[in-house]
Amino acid sequence: MNDSNKQANIDGVAGNCEAEGSPKITRRNLLKLAGTSAATLAGGSLSMHSVSGEVLAPGAASVPASKVTMHVNGMQHELLLDTRTTLLDAVREHLHLTGTKKGCDHGQCGACTVIVDGRRINSCLTLAVMHQGSQVTTIEGLGTPAKLHPMQAAFVKHDGFQCGYCTPGQICSAVAVLDEIKAGVPSHVSIDLLASPRATNLEMRERMSGNICRCGAYSNIAEAMTEVAGGQA
Repeated sequence: MNDSNKQANIDGVAGNCEAEGSPKITRRNLLKLAGTSAATLAGGSLSMHSVSGEVLAPGAASVPASKVTMHVNGMQHELLLDTRTTLLDAVREHLHLTGTKKGCDHGQCGACTVIVDGRRINSCLTLAVMHQGSQVTTIEGLGTPAKLHPMQAAFVKHDGFQCGYCTPGQICSAVAVLDEIKAGVPSHVSIDLLASPRATNLEMRERMSGNICRCGAYSNIAEAMTEVAGGQA
């Protein structure tokens, strides 16, 4: 449809409205009206809540909230959360532990990796309410600047990071990978599923494949993990 036909149709609508006593509708007013209607509909179905559960948007519909108790980095926290809150957002936005990063928010980059009950998970893909009573470890819980975790120290020694954005998730994942190998959990590249896996370069690279390093420090990460694995042997 060309511009003249489009304008003719709009003018026709405006003419009908004027005939019925309605104000004239121009192209600009029509777009404004559509935007206002969409915002009104969205406001009727969504609302904002604070951590205390108080409604922040007057007249907005209620959002289901639930109390969640988690042990994060050795400390117990009781939160009142929208049931749709991911573990990632609970950690970052409610507990203000911003070391855990939001990368792709689709579970594809591994920047949000944390350790839950001894297992590494993508915190952007799980709801906080699913972890009632869980033990959660973020990068802040592994070590401190004054006393680094061995994996943190090895990353520094072997230059296992450049920009550092994805490093917290990589370190949490690396710590859990060595625990998996020690526990005898096989991987996709394990040749003998009945034999205890070893911390070989191939094993560690396969297990860390879910953690993307946008700076390309993969070899240095593998060297850091090899040093820590040798120290644990």
